[in-house]
Amino acid sequence: MSSNADIYHEMIIDYSRNPINYGKIEDHDVTFHDSNPLCGDSIDIDMKIEDNKVTDIKFHGRGCAICMACSSVLTEITKGKNLDDVRHIEKNDVLSELGLEHLQAVRIKCALLSLKVLKSALYTYLGDHLKDSQDMDKLKEEAANLY
Repeated sequence: MSSNADIYHEMIIDYSRNPINYGKIEDHDVTFHDSNPLCGDSIDIDMKIEDNKVTDIKFHGRGCAICMACSSVLTEITKGKNLDDVRHIEKNDVLSELGLEHLQAVRIKCALLSLKVLKSALYTYLGDHLKDSQDMDKLKEEAANLY
């Protein structure tokens, strides 16, 4: 293993043992749950949103080391961002933080479960708060093109 690979491996192990932003937000503005039945990963994300910005985000559940590490990294990336910036977070934004850009296909669902949950939570929140039907149609199209 190269030294970069060693560093990323250590980061994944550390995040899985000591996840960042792990827990629940009792007075959340939106929450969403999803799971990956193939490997048993199960993640919930709670968000607190004020003035169109994610002021707090936490995740809870269980998952493999890659799932837990990616969930931690994603919550770090998301916290403090405005909702439009969160809408534009992509898979490589998460994967590159942990050196997982070339992850095997069998593990990619583990790595991206939290992103799927985050985007679902975000679209749920936005859908509940949109008043314009054209904006809703754009949101539905954007959500349909995620995966």
